[in-house]
Amino acid sequence: MSQPSPAPAATVPARLALEDGSVFHGQAFGDVSPRAIDGEVCFNTSLSGYQEIITDPSYAGQIVTMTYPLIGNYGVNEADLESQTPAIRGFVVRELAQTASNYRATDQLGQWLARHGVTGITGIDTRALTRKLRTTGAMRGVLSADPALSDEQLVEKARQAPGLVGVNMVRTVSRSEPVAWSENLGEWTPVQGKVERADQRFKVVALDCGAKLNILRNLVDAGCDVTVLPFDATPQQIDEHKPDGLFVSNGPGDPDPVQPTIDHLKQMLGKRPIFGICLGLQLLGLAMGAERFKLKFGHRGGNQPVQNTQTGKVEITSQNHGFGIDADSLNKVGGEPTHLNLNDGTLEGFRHRSEPIFAVQYHPEASPGPHDARYLFDCFIEMMRTGQSPTADQMDAAQRQRNAILR
Repeated sequence: MSQPSPAPAATVPARLALEDGSVFHGQAFGDVSPRAIDGEVCFNTSLSGYQEIITDPSYAGQIVTMTYPLIGNYGVNEADLESQTPAIRGFVVRELAQTASNYRATDQLGQWLARHGVTGITGIDTRALTRKLRTTGAMRGVLSADPALSDEQLVEKARQAPGLVGVNMVRTVSRSEPVAWSENLGEWTPVQGKVERADQRFKVVALDCGAKLNILRNLVDAGCDVTVLPFDATPQQIDEHKPDGLFVSNGPGDPDPVQPTIDHLKQMLGKRPIFGICLGLQLLGLAMGAERFKLKFGHRGGNQPVQNTQTGKVEITSQNHGFGIDADSLNKVGGEPTHLNLNDGTLEGFRHRSEPIFAVQYHPEASPGPHDARYLFDCFIEMMRTGQSPTADQMDAAQRQRNAILR
């Protein structure tokens, strides 16, 4: 059933200005009030999943451009949120759909963004913008529907924007109080490779650096009783829950200034199994003594090829990150690369050679994206069971079971 189209409204001009002096002209949607919003301008190549992208806390501080030309055609619903509210600073699309053709839709994308105070711009050449970002790298920008500001003023605001480097964005998205999480995947459990769990469940503390809800659901579905703690929870506060394992979540921005988490992880290394996803990998790498770097334009999309160097298999993955960990520096502090990005050769996963520490840079929970990497949650369960980081044989067995592949 299609949602009725909204009544025609007056077009509100909008502009996206970049720090290099470029200005893109289009029409505003969502919150069209006369204001200027700054953020790091990036792009995502996913063909669908815009609602999950908009509500992914890892996008805090960013103005997200969708490369797929038509966005909003299946509307919005409350069941597909990855956090309670949008996390992005602004939204850029080529064409905003005026009709939501989906029986699950409860609202139009533009109306939903307006209620949450998020400004979008439509009608610009997103292909030209994406090519500029690929060539120059992610840039600071300003999105504005304020006619009182000139193009030159907007460009100057973009140049004065703080950006993401050196800023602790995690504190803006982390929970501030402990939460017992019990929701699993429910009816959204993938049909392939169903894994029956033993009666034993593992107690896991999840450090919330901006955790997507589907990560927490996957942990429960894999066999974990999950307690979510703030990103800066101390080792003493973690120990109070007597966990079998520690999980470090995804999150936004630069890992380097998230010093409380890095300092606490240093004290936790080797004491219990630790699994990290995305920013969690970066924070674990820094806690071990490795070095981080900023990617030119980041990895954001649902079709990123990653090779498991332990098994030789290739996974198509969902990704969203703008920083990485240097593989050579990781090797020097006991880390062993397990996954590599086949587009640019950057590190996508590692295990510790002697301690139960394992992390991946991409998103095995998907939402949006393929489910090729869901086996990694099973590897975390096995790591808590054995007290050792996963071997090639264990990863191979877990993936075969999840993909229902017979030997």
